[in-house]
Amino acid sequence: MADSSFDIVSKIDRQEADNALNQAAREIATRYDFKNTGASIEWKGEFGIEITANAEERALAVLDVFQEKLVKRGISLKALETGEPRQSGKDVKIDGSFGQGISTEQAKKLSKLIRDEGPKGVKVQIQGDELRVSGKKRDDLQAVIALVKGADLDFAVQFTNYR
Repeated sequence: MADSSFDIVSKIDRQEADNALNQAAREIATRYDFKNTGASIEWKGEFGIEITANAEERALAVLDVFQEKLVKRGISLKALETGEPRQSGKDVKIDGSFGQGISTEQAKKLSKLIRDEGPKGVKVQIQGDELRVSGKKRDDLQAVIALVKGADLDFAVQFTNYR
């Protein structure tokens, strides 16, 4: 029998992120505490966002609303990297972006974790910005998934191509 395998990736579902952003924008447009504050959230490029408001507290409140919508949509907050609020004319802006892919350093750290603490007989290969984990027993692969989910990583991970 061929080895079973799965991939560990760090990608966001762009459609779900778009839905979360649209929901947040709709809530900001209708909420009383955001009236006449110039508060808005919008896409800036493929995976970047920009939050604008007339005060730092308002901009941070918009960020909270957006993060709440992301969690409801099943997107990890570890995937969203935001900068500090900055003054831009009379407005305050916060730039953010969604991290895509696992860096080489993160991949090495994750493969070392799996080799050290995972079941014996499980192989880990780094393939670009993702990891391929393979093994003879599916139970071993399930154990690796549980191990990675339980690990305190500083980036979001998803598991794909389980076969």
